[in-house]
Amino acid sequence: MYDKLYHTTDISQSSFLITGGAGFIGSNIVEYLLKYGAGKVRVLDNFSTGSNANIEEFKSNLVFELIEGDIRDLETCRRALEGIDYVSHQAALGSVPRSINDPIRSNEVNVNGFLNMLVAARDAGVKNFIYAASSSTYGDHTGLPKIEDKIGSPLSPYAVTKFVNELYASVFSRSYDFHTIGLRYFNVFGPKQNPKGPYAAVIPLFIEAAIENKQPYINGDGGTSRDFTFVENAVQANIKALLAKDIDKHEVVNIAYGERTTLNQLWQRVAKTAGIELTPEYREERKGDVRHSLADISKANQLIGYKPEFSVTEGLDIAFNWYKQNSTVVQ
Repeated sequence: MYDKLYHTTDISQSSFLITGGAGFIGSNIVEYLLKYGAGKVRVLDNFSTGSNANIEEFKSNLVFELIEGDIRDLETCRRALEGIDYVSHQAALGSVPRSINDPIRSNEVNVNGFLNMLVAARDAGVKNFIYAASSSTYGDHTGLPKIEDKIGSPLSPYAVTKFVNELYASVFSRSYDFHTIGLRYFNVFGPKQNPKGPYAAVIPLFIEAAIENKQPYINGDGGTSRDFTFVENAVQANIKALLAKDIDKHEVVNIAYGERTTLNQLWQRVAKTAGIELTPEYREERKGDVRHSLADISKANQLIGYKPEFSVTEGLDIAFNWYKQNSTVVQ
């Protein structure tokens, strides 16, 4: 992975902080930055959902630094930002079901922690602050494709927290002249995404089932569709947004592939890759889920030059091979 170069400027003298850098998307961003010679790459993570396995290979790199700490502590955020030029804020508690089961903790991490990072980054004078927003912000708005300025009412506590992030970022832009970019991710998948635990995402669950030749389950009738997005596309968006010039206001952009795939189609593709034939077990729909999702990615293209390089099928092939090779290290 990361054979494609997504930046043109010299990053050898630049320092980067990746919060949640031991997590799925964060560790992939770290991998790209180290591969292409960043001056310093610092990770801040409390390992509540991240994994040491995701960053173990980086620890011998002299420009890599790990701070084990929690974004809910402002002083930890300030310490992590010392000497940092660019911030990619990936730390959060994901999962709609998790937020429904524990809305207070989701709010503490995703809202209070986000505000701590905004304040600390503003005071540190970083060059660019990029954060993980979410397609869950579109809520019950049924229009397709999803366009950034047309949203509905949130359907889960998680969605509320991610929308509040955008509101705070917008207010900081107007009040403090501190401009940020939010990346509204659409169902990102790929290597280092954990298939274990009660809040695992559908693609790693499907791949794990296929590798073990076990019947997968699908919430609902399988007609639910998503704009699944391979993780290298999300990394591209982060790199281009981090190094973007002349951002003079808060911006939010969709990060996706721009294609809908139903859960039934998704399983068929995974099963074909694995060379198996299994019929899924169908269960009840999950609370807080939307029926269909599809992104308009034209704004991201215009603002930061984002152009997804990997289709869902290409991404699934890479992800499947990674899980097959790394099944013993996925925790």
